[in-house]
Amino acid sequence: MPDAAIALGLEEVRHRYDTLEAVAGVSLSVAPGELVCLLGPSGCGKTTVLRLAAGLEPLQQGRIAIAGKVVAGEGQDQPPERRGVGLVFQDFALFPHLSVGDNVGFGLRGLARAQRIRQVEAVLAQVRLADYAEAFPHQLSGGQQQRVALARAMAPAPQVMLLDEPFSGLDVSLRREVRDEALHVLKSAGIATLMVTHDPEEAMFMADRIALMRAGRFEQVGPPSELYFRPASRFVAGFFGEVNAIPGTVAGGQVATPLGPVAAPGLAEGAEVEVLIRSEGLLLGALAVAGSRSPVAPARVLAARLLGRTSLVHLATPDGRGGDLHLHARVPGRFLPAEASQLPVAVDPSLAFVFPAGRPT
Repeated sequence: MPDAAIALGLEEVRHRYDTLEAVAGVSLSVAPGELVCLLGPSGCGKTTVLRLAAGLEPLQQGRIAIAGKVVAGEGQDQPPERRGVGLVFQDFALFPHLSVGDNVGFGLRGLARAQRIRQVEAVLAQVRLADYAEAFPHQLSGGQQQRVALARAMAPAPQVMLLDEPFSGLDVSLRREVRDEALHVLKSAGIATLMVTHDPEEAMFMADRIALMRAGRFEQVGPPSELYFRPASRFVAGFFGEVNAIPGTVAGGQVATPLGPVAAPGLAEGAEVEVLIRSEGLLLGALAVAGSRSPVAPARVLAARLLGRTSLVHLATPDGRGGDLHLHARVPGRFLPAEASQLPVAVDPSLAFVFPAGRPT
């Protein structure tokens, strides 16, 4: 039986489009008040999962339950309006001929007029748009329109909120502001939320847990820190930012690299592997000497670029075979060493991972 303590539960959900298996047997639960992000590249199946949860696609296999009640599977296939879900899409889908208040109250037709007005006023206040009830969508900024869409989805007090790339239509600076507001609104309302995004930084900012998808399956599900610091695969490690890849062989429980040995727990002796080091896992200059628990290697600066909050330094270090290993190091703040200058470099072991070679990325 479905667990009533779970706001949204998916069990062994599968979906095909002709010969393409878009969703290949995924299971996931979202607790009341929890925000879970479905993350992954285009075409991985994340939007299909969301549409199945909403009832916008018929469930072919598996089971979906909301607040302990089966809404799809086991002979059930309830339409979206009977599932107790709120939906926010990337295009907002506001009615241009209706005021903000009427847009928000559109799904509250079963209420008495006075109760409907109170509910609209309450949710507009939650999204800081209490003074805009009489305005029309074309009079609002993109961020305000997004908040109206969120308010409209919240107005019927849904058990679950489903967000499909809700911030992708906003410019970068506005996106940061609006998603921060949306996070606080959703958490203060205590609504279980499942959100689709392709942006790893956005997922880490918004989510209590991330479900990273690949080819219709969950590659890893867990808190953002777990996926970042303990990735289950090369795909997971690489999805959360640039990595430096170094081939090697396991010997004595570790892998020898031009930057020193890296531990390889659980991998067979003699196994061909790939060492992945996050760009911020390379310690340069004084940090390499003072902060490293691993050996320090010499490196030549090829280029250095300020990227705002961080600097990106291109490096070359001898690869031990007569050539150079090209590395990227990301350093907080302004750090722009001169081209051709020499720097010591070391590895932060918490940001270095070892996976078997030859597996698809």
